Amino acid sequence: MPQLRDFIFGPWRAVLVLGVTQILTWGILFYPPVLMMPLIAAERGWSLAFSMSGFSLALLTAGFCAPTIGSLIDRHGGHTVMPFGSLLGAAGVVALVYVTHPLAYLAVWMVLGAAIAANLYDPAFATLGRIFGVLARKPITALTLAGGFASTVSWPVTQALLTQTDWRGTYLIYAGVLAFVVAPLHAFALPRMRVASVAATESRALPPTPTLPPHGLPFILVAAGFAVYAFVPSGLAAHMLAFFGRAGIDPGTAVLLGALFGPAQVAARVLEFAFAGNMHPLSIARFALVTLLCGFVLIAVAGLTVPAAAAFALLFGAANGLVTITRGAVPLALFGAQGYGRLLGRIAKPFQVMQALAPVLLAFVIERFSDAAGLAVTAACVLVALACMAAIRRPRV
Repeated sequence: MPQLRDFIFGPWRAVLVLGVTQILTWGILFYPPVLMMPLIAAERGWSLAFSMSGFSLALLTAGFCAPTIGSLIDRHGGHTVMPFGSLLGAAGVVALVYVTHPLAYLAVWMVLGAAIAANLYDPAFATLGRIFGVLARKPITALTLAGGFASTVSWPVTQALLTQTDWRGTYLIYAGVLAFVVAPLHAFALPRMRVASVAATESRALPPTPTLPPHGLPFILVAAGFAVYAFVPSGLAAHMLAFFGRAGIDPGTAVLLGALFGPAQVAARVLEFAFAGNMHPLSIARFALVTLLCGFVLIAVAGLTVPAAAAFALLFGAANGLVTITRGAVPLALFGAQGYGRLLGRIAKPFQVMQALAPVLLAFVIERFSDAAGLAVTAACVLVALACMAAIRRPRV
């Protein structure tokens, strides 16, 4: 276990710094649009669908930028790359306040997409991989514990700011946080050490770990499994409360049920950090996907009653909390630490594309067919992701 001095002077300081910046960047770049978009659409005279398309475009852009960002972190470190991402995010948020032309609005969201690629989990995981090497799994898990609180912090804070000012003022405040809090933390507080210097401080020798080449069928299965899974949290985040409402659950109860997702996500990560350190992350990914499938089976059998919906929200949150960890840990365990940043970027590209498309595709299925069809498609994505993970064979010594 790391000592207190490691969190102040050693490599584990990266976990503390990124823990703070992940809460702030997720809370500024990812979560506010659900509250801001109706206000922007009303003021600009645009449809809500067009306003939301900007955020989808940002996620697509993030996916295409991810391999480049990962490669830059491999070469130069997160302390060099992530500050520029934070400043780019600040500039994009300021621009969002002032642009009025629809094309300019979409262009700004592309800028924000590049900022997302340089600020959220993938660059943070790549930074930890560069610092810790094959020892990065525990730091990655610890980081996701902090990141799990981002929505818990962001939505209430955003709503409180909107009561004191308007959406413009809220975004300008957020731009200041990115420029004057997040960017300096990334630039000056992130450790600059690399794998070799961290390994030299380890008191115990680690046996050599066999790895697979980062291409061919194993890589395709990993990338495909996580990409197909991306449909699930993105699609359900956009439609889960609507599913509950159309099933007859009153709005207040539906919101409370949806709020179970965050605590379940964090609780699962705490348990993984405490008790699953010796399990291969591929096994954890499979367990998480089976857990989520059990949630879909439950609501298929019992229907979307309040108890079943509550159980589903808890199972969904726990499963997603574990899958988020394995997005960083599975590639590290299978393919090794060499070129880890670019490897994560290559996996993030299809993941982000699917994340951007899922709400629209799921809305089409629901409108064309039914809520049951939408849930069936989502469950099928979980099943495909599980099949991909089950088909991967771990490297042997």
